[in-house]
Amino acid sequence: MVLSPPAPALGIPDLEQAYEDCRVETERWAKTFYLGTLLMPPAKRRAIWAIYVWCRRTDELMDSPEAQALPVAELSARLDLWEQRTRELFAGQVRDGLDRVMADVIEHYPQPLEAYLEMIEGQRMDLAKHRYADFAELKQYCFRVAGTVGLMTQEVMGLDPAYTTAPWSERPDTSEAAVALGIANQLTNILRDVGEDRGRGRIYLPQEDLQRFGYSEAELMAGTLNDNWRALMAFQLERAREWFARSEAGVRWLAPDARWPVWTSLRLYRGILDAIERLNYDVFNHRAYVPRVGKLMDLPLSYLIAQAR
Repeated sequence: MVLSPPAPALGIPDLEQAYEDCRVETERWAKTFYLGTLLMPPAKRRAIWAIYVWCRRTDELMDSPEAQALPVAELSARLDLWEQRTRELFAGQVRDGLDRVMADVIEHYPQPLEAYLEMIEGQRMDLAKHRYADFAELKQYCFRVAGTVGLMTQEVMGLDPAYTTAPWSERPDTSEAAVALGIANQLTNILRDVGEDRGRGRIYLPQEDLQRFGYSEAELMAGTLNDNWRALMAFQLERAREWFARSEAGVRWLAPDARWPVWTSLRLYRGILDAIERLNYDVFNHRAYVPRVGKLMDLPLSYLIAQAR
């Protein structure tokens, strides 16, 4: 079924302009991620930009400056309307430019509606859940708000024909690795944004880990830097790196034109963990990031790794 409308609807930008709008937004808000997408063929990169913007719109329902001032009931109503609109999008209803590009993506790269609904559920978790007892709870949150992105994008990435064209080929399942990469990215976000999240009254670090390392919630809210904090953060960074390692196994199954960008994005995002270490774990007063020169220097190495897999 073709989900794109046959002709431009009144007030909705044409498909090319709508994709360009997504490109501009992705470049503005996700510089490291955007760099990786530029290594993809045009059709794939455009699809990834569209999915990114949809995910950003979902996140903004909860975390935009405007949303921060809204009561919980109104935020909940927003999410309900967004869920209804998402279901209608998958049924073929197009209202604006983002809908138009998403309809085009769904047509060319079949998408699981469930992944999109799970992401919305992750936003609902932020309505009332501001603490996580253990990693099992945090993992569910990370799956919903980021692991689902792997499920949304795996059809866009595609599989290497070498693994699928022979009569005896058994189609590999890349879902577990795709989800692992999303979880790794979200854990990295959490560690980078500890200082910012505390201003919203949210602590994503598991409560059992705070207790294990003898670091109190009051100390976190005050931005206390001590040996207990550094030990706690070192443990969290190691956990995030383990999830990145889990994701690596699935990259070798990807289509050749996707392996280099995925390796680049994986390695550059993992580099944020190294940046946190260089800050001596002071994420209260500094924002960890990979400098542009570091990104450019990593490109050839990521390319070599992609060819070897």
